[in-house]
Amino acid sequence: MSLFTKCENYTEPQDAQKMGIYPYFHVLETQPDVEVVMGGKRRIMLGSNNYLGLTAREEVKQAAIDAVEKYGSGCSGSRFLNGTLDMHVELERQLADFLSKEAALVFSTGFQTNLGILSSLCGRSDYIISDKENHASIYDGCKLSYAKHVRFKHSDMEDLERVLANIPEDAGKLIVTDGVFSMSGDVCMLPEIVELKNKYNARLMVDDAHSLGVLGEGGQGTAAHFGLEDEVDIIMGTFSKSLASLGGYMAASEKVANYVKHKSRPFIFSASIPPSSTAAAMKALEILRNEPQLVKRLNHLSMYMKKALRDRNISIKDTPTPIIPIYTNDMLTTLKISMEIFEAGVYVNPVLPPATPPNECLLRLSLMATHTEELLDEAAGIIQAVMKEAGLA
Repeated sequence: MSLFTKCENYTEPQDAQKMGIYPYFHVLETQPDVEVVMGGKRRIMLGSNNYLGLTAREEVKQAAIDAVEKYGSGCSGSRFLNGTLDMHVELERQLADFLSKEAALVFSTGFQTNLGILSSLCGRSDYIISDKENHASIYDGCKLSYAKHVRFKHSDMEDLERVLANIPEDAGKLIVTDGVFSMSGDVCMLPEIVELKNKYNARLMVDDAHSLGVLGEGGQGTAAHFGLEDEVDIIMGTFSKSLASLGGYMAASEKVANYVKHKSRPFIFSASIPPSSTAAAMKALEILRNEPQLVKRLNHLSMYMKKALRDRNISIKDTPTPIIPIYTNDMLTTLKISMEIFEAGVYVNPVLPPATPPNECLLRLSLMATHTEELLDEAAGIIQAVMKEAGLA
């Protein structure tokens, strides 16, 4: 069989397009904000990870422009060699301080961050113990590490203990969990995980991609939310969500950060984050530190929208985050409803396998601190009309 036979036989996207239910690659014609233009029409944006709404903030955009004027468009090299700017070092210092860690390390993307951490810290004789609903980048980081990868049932502490109890006592062990799970909006059971981590002499890494700017005092993330900053050994996060940019980071002890800095192939062999992205993330972090009311506003709007949906007989899963899942179950129904909502003027994310188990497909809504109650009421009304027509409200 030819290498490209699988490509020639792969027609699922084309089939969905013919049916009018293909949900991907909608083209943005305006900047990402609470309202956007897609396909030439106004849409209320309820599918972005721009939790604090800072991608449209003038200070953030100006910081990126100023950085390009000063440093140019890119670094043309890896951090390991010629690609480290003074801005990179300053951003790492500020992140470490904000997250109450000794050191931080900035990567070029969030996906690359998980690859870089796991592949450098864990080897063939080590074990990575991972929540089944962790992000795909964690799964790929486990593969790249060659460590033994053992999964536990989502947020099931009995299963986590069962896994830990069956690992050799003297083996290197790293428990990895999302802080906020991106599809369901669940928050990990960090106090219980910490207890098991200490009982079985493991280390703990939390992926805070969807937690920074969302959880904790002033948006410091999952560990701060539970008051367990000293118990989390590694905090991973991204700039592409609350920090309105592109890139990722690791915060840890000085010794761990130094080891990863010199051993991580995804870090060493990738070009460094460009000046514009660095400056935008740094400015967004500054705004987060100076305006903690943004986090409170986001939490208020999350509760407001959940009530608005329930008042319209739309069944939702209750979470303490701005991620609101509406379960639509089977794939075809989910695709049809998401497209009807889109055509009616609201963008939401359809979530399908493998991101969810079969028959647990959902619509993922996510809010921004810059939404208004009026916009959310309008969106909830549109969603209700479509769901009612489908017999789901």
